[in-house]
Amino acid sequence: MTPLIIAILAILVIMSSVKVVPQQTAYVVERLGKFHAVLEPGINFIIPFFDRAAYRHSLKEQAYDIPEQICITKDNVQVQVDGVIFLQVVDPKTASYGVSNYVFAVTQLAQTTMRSEVGKIDLDRCFEERTTINRSVVNAIDEAAIGWGVKILRYEIKNISPPQSVLHAMEKQMQAEREKRARILTSEGEKQSVINVAEGQKQKVVLESEALQLRQINEANGQAEAIRAVASATADALIKVANATQQKGGFEAIQLRVAEQVVEQFGNLAKTNNTLILPANFGDLASLISGAMTVVKQQSDKK
Repeated sequence: MTPLIIAILAILVIMSSVKVVPQQTAYVVERLGKFHAVLEPGINFIIPFFDRAAYRHSLKEQAYDIPEQICITKDNVQVQVDGVIFLQVVDPKTASYGVSNYVFAVTQLAQTTMRSEVGKIDLDRCFEERTTINRSVVNAIDEAAIGWGVKILRYEIKNISPPQSVLHAMEKQMQAEREKRARILTSEGEKQSVINVAEGQKQKVVLESEALQLRQINEANGQAEAIRAVASATADALIKVANATQQKGGFEAIQLRVAEQVVEQFGNLAKTNNTLILPANFGDLASLISGAMTVVKQQSDKK
């Protein structure tokens, strides 16, 4: 039995002298009650009965809830705020001996810092300045946690709950703001509509005036073209008449045409007027025709 007991004791001693540390874990070893070493992940050897693993720390990032608490804003409104904090052990020795319970210490410091930061701003800004508040809490805790062997990675506010009376007031304010924006948008739409109508009327008047101007220009151009056409036709007729006088019998034909025109015009005057004033020598048509032909002949001689 003695060899068996010795073998068992030897196995127990060997097993107690070997420590297997998991990955992302640190063991703090004390020798006779005094800090000796921090065991790294893997197989480590210690002296049985003299060394012991006094503390075990996870080196992973850890998240802890910050209990809900009542904070008073700058405008004296009570709000209930809770959050979550993320931290990581970076120095297992300091985390073991720097503070009795670093989780409790960080939680308490986060609550007090949160009350301080919320008290600096108004209620309306609490919802807008979450990022600023989170950053301020992280900076304040991280500065104090240097001696605790932990690193504060980030802090996030989960909920900000004002009293019901304040919520009702905020809802009324939001409704008033929405109604105000709706009235502004409606008035802006009506204003734009009036402006559009005025612009349309303006463009209509301008287009009508331009159309009238173009119409008058076109009519003037048409009348000018007509006058030029009549003048050209008259000139052509006069040229043909002048040429006709140079032909044989042409002068007598013009004399006959003039006599016909004189008789016709006096006949038209007799139709439209009851009273006529005639020249003294009207009875002598031959003399009238002769005078007219003298003028025609003189014009022909000039050419």
